Formats: sequence, C-alpha cells, structure tokens
Amino acid sequence: MKKRRLTPVQAVILSFMAVIALGALLLMCPFSSREGVWTGFIDAMFTATSAACVTGLVTLDTAAHWSGAGQGIILALIQIGGLGAMTIITGFFVSVVRKRSSLSSTRMLMQAAGNDSFTGQVRLVKRLFLGTVIFELTGAVLLAIRFVPLFGWGRGLWFSVFHSVSAFCNAGFDVLGDFRGGASLSAFASDPLIILTISALIVLGGLGFIVWDDLINEKFHFRRLKFHSKIVLVTTAVLVVFPTALFFLLEGNAAFAGTGVWNRLLMSFFQAVTPRTAGFAAVPMSSLSDAGAVLTMVLMLIGGSPGSTAGGIKTTTIAVMVICTAASMKKSEPVAFKRRIEDDTVRQATAIVLIYIAASVAASMVLCAVDAVALRDAAFEVISAIATVGLSTGITASLSGVGKLLLTALMFAGRIGGLTMAIALTGERSASPVKQPGGKLIVG
Repeated sequence: MKKRRLTPVQAVILSFMAVIALGALLLMCPFSSREGVWTGFIDAMFTATSAACVTGLVTLDTAAHWSGAGQGIILALIQIGGLGAMTIITGFFVSVVRKRSSLSSTRMLMQAAGNDSFTGQVRLVKRLFLGTVIFELTGAVLLAIRFVPLFGWGRGLWFSVFHSVSAFCNAGFDVLGDFRGGASLSAFASDPLIILTISALIVLGGLGFIVWDDLINEKFHFRRLKFHSKIVLVTTAVLVVFPTALFFLLEGNAAFAGTGVWNRLLMSFFQAVTPRTAGFAAVPMSSLSDAGAVLTMVLMLIGGSPGSTAGGIKTTTIAVMVICTAASMKKSEPVAFKRRIEDDTVRQATAIVLIYIAASVAASMVLCAVDAVALRDAAFEVISAIATVGLSTGITASLSGVGKLLLTALMFAGRIGGLTMAIALTGERSASPVKQPGGKLIVG
C-alpha cells in the first residue's frame, strides 16, 4: 500500500490533539490532584482541552482540585495553546513555502499564522516570542505588587505569573479559588491595578501578531499601518468603548448594583474587555441582567483578532459584515480607509458568521435536551465554549458526561476552526470551462 502523507493542516490538527491527549493523561495522574487521587477521564480531558484551547471553562476548581504540579501542567498547556500553536502553524507555513507546495495550502497556513504576506515569517516568530516574554513578564511584575503582600513571596509570585500568562493568552484560568468569598477576580473588582493590568494583557494578546509587527515597523503611525491593522485597531476600540457605556447603563441595578460611579465604570470596562475570549469575571455571570447577558454573548461570539491568542469569529469578520451592510444600504461598494473589501473576503466572512451561528444554535438545542438547562444558560455556555472564552453562569460542573464532551468538542472546534474554515474557503478551485448564467433572486 502506498504511504499516505499528511497535509500540513492535518499535521497541525493532529499535533494539537496529541498535546491535549498528553495533557489529559498527566492531569489524570494522582500527582496532579491535591488529594493524590486519580482524576476522571472526562474531567481531565475537559480541563486539558480548555487549557490548550485557551478557553477557561472548568468542571473542577483550579485552585481547590489541582496540585502545584497540576496547575503547572495547565499553565504549560495554556502557553502552548496561546503561543505555541501559532508558532507551530508558522513553522509549517515556512516548510510549505520551502517545499513549494500548492498556493492554496500556503495561503491557508499564512492566514492561520496571522500574516498577510509570503515573507517575514521567521522574523514574525522571533518578535512573537520576544513580545510575549515582555508582556507576560511586565504583567507578572505589576500583579506581584498586589499579590505578594497578600499571599507571600512564593504563592504571590506564582499567582502573578499564572494570571499574567492566562490573561495574555486569553485563557481565563485563575488559581484564586474562593478568595474573600468571590470566584475568579471578584475579590479585586474595584482594584484598578489588577483590573487594568489584566485588561491590558487581554487586549494585547487579542490584537494579533501581525498588528504588533506592523505597529513596530511603522513606529505606531496609524496612517502608515496596513489596511488589516487599521481595521483591527478601530474595531477593537469600538468594541471596548461602546460596550463599556452599555454595561454602565444596563447593569447599574443588576450586577453592579450598590457600587460607586468610578467602581461601576471600572467594572463596566472590564466586562466589555473580558468576553473578548478572556474568561475572567469581576462579577458572577448569573447576576447579569438579561440585556447584559445578551451583550456579553455577542461580544464572546465576536472574540479577538486573526492570528492572536483569542478565538471567536474575529474582529475583522464582524467589521467586514458591518461595512458590507452599510455599503448595501447606500448601494455602493464596501470601502474602508480608501480600500475596497474584496469579494472573496466578503464570502469568507459571511460563511464564518453563518457557521458559528448555526453551530451555536444546534449545540444549544442539544445541551438543553441532554441536560435540561435553561436556554439562556445553555446558549451562554455553548458560545463561551465555541468562542474559547471561558465565562460561565455556573452550570459547567453540573453537566452530564455528554454535556461536558459536547463542550469539549466545541472548544477544540473553536480553536482550530479558523484552519478548517480556511481549508474549505481557500482551497484550490477546479477551473470551470463554462460560466453558469445568473439567476434573479428576491431576498429581504
């Protein structure tokens, strides 16, 4: 039989699966739990997938169940999932170029790596590593200012490093447990140092590596930036400013009730940033108003930017949809920053949005049927999983084995979704000798 060679895409996906499987096996072992007992396969697989896919959903409390070794394994999976995955993809990209593989394969890996040109990949990887070290180290130092006095040097430094890496990789894992009676970052909801540091790491990690590279090359001159970078930066700013104002208005008598104006503004800002696939929480998600929960789900589904540590349909995708909608209303071409949006980009963005929405609706129906949870909770959990966010209304641990496996599959699909969609949308097209006639279709 002829040996079957794996395509670069298959190799990347299988490598990712292998990392998750190894992580799950290690987390199952007694040395990974505080009690020194074996952890169930489903919970270990769920945690490993959540960490490697930088999601943050948990079935077991990270601080209470996992030992120092277990937390270290989770942190390693987060770093591999956030930084390593992009490096692996870029490495395969370079290999594809050197072997002169098909243009479609090269283009697909290029987009997954977050680059828009066929050169400079090695330099991008070097800057990726350097930038990651600088941002995570700076974040750890700032967090240590608060954590070391509270927890001592040992635990304080560990907490600082863990949360800095988790925030920059948009993972949302925390090891604070029920500190001061609150989950995640609830105990620090009014602490500007913690909230602003975590928020900055989330935004920086979610911008995308090509944007970093462009900002450095152009010395932060906005007008000189590439079209992609301009769209990402403007869309990111809009998705922070307007949701902050909306949360400030919507949650005054709900999740933020009883807080002062400045604390309410700080919490609103954090609530606008963290759904962009980070997963940290300053208030319980179950305390959000219905309007606030819908807004959070929309932000979770949008996610971060291409080629970043974040998931979701991506900021550029939603920007294309908005620009095209506005152009359709004006009966003009979709244009931004004096550049026209290409037809292939519009088709790709439309397909991505429809796929994510269809998958979210179908999975929500299944979760409601299997575990009999409320629709709001099911939709929130499903979107959080497929967009690799990690926020939860608190039902994750109580789900059945089928429910947990469903979320596990969604987290994995959400993390490698860009790859699989790129295969379908940028694959080689067979030349058609005959162009079919157009047909009139009434829509709307």
